[in-house]
Amino acid sequence: MKKKYFLKTFPFISILFLFQSCIFKNEVDSNYYCQKFKLSCIQTNKIVYFKTTKGDFEVELFGKDNPLTVSNFLDNVDNNIYVDQKFYKIINFPQIRFVHSGINPDNKFYIERNQTLNKLGPSIPLEIKFKEKIKPRYNYQIKNPIEIENLVNTFENGSIAMVKSGKNKSSSTEFFFVTGKIPELDGRYSNFGKIIKGLDVLKKINRDDYIKAVKISN
Repeated sequence: MKKKYFLKTFPFISILFLFQSCIFKNEVDSNYYCQKFKLSCIQTNKIVYFKTTKGDFEVELFGKDNPLTVSNFLDNVDNNIYVDQKFYKIINFPQIRFVHSGINPDNKFYIERNQTLNKLGPSIPLEIKFKEKIKPRYNYQIKNPIEIENLVNTFENGSIAMVKSGKNKSSSTEFFFVTGKIPELDGRYSNFGKIIKGLDVLKKINRDDYIKAVKISN
């Protein structure tokens, strides 16, 4: 009986092993995705300055840990797509708030006015970095508590992350800030930077406010 069962299941086990082997062999890195999305793969931390209707603040972008996400964000900045964009969604909780900006897909005026930029197109992969790992992990949410403990960057006061456009995908343009620790998001979003100066400005921003400019430090 055991022999027959093994013979029946052996083909399935073989296929599963082959599939897993293919996944391992086809593992890709940030350079692959940067070439795919035609981005300059930034692998150093960068400082950007946000000028808003409520004041200014500085953000450090973690290019060493999230090269694809940071490269995509800086490309957006270079194309001036965040200029005059509103903070289109504010979510307030007793201990934390979420501040969203970027190109809201519901903003039809922007889409019609900027068709040539084509920046609403393809989503970028979710990008998560672990301690003591050279390459980030792509297209995969982290749910294992042990793995979450080994994340390089977790959500804390002033963190910036890309909005998700699917289970394992990040938006190409939309991002959000948080004003406190929120471990429920760790491993689920591409957390790629943090406000290092002017955090008090973020806490004053409302839906009527907007971004005047985003400048990259030399």
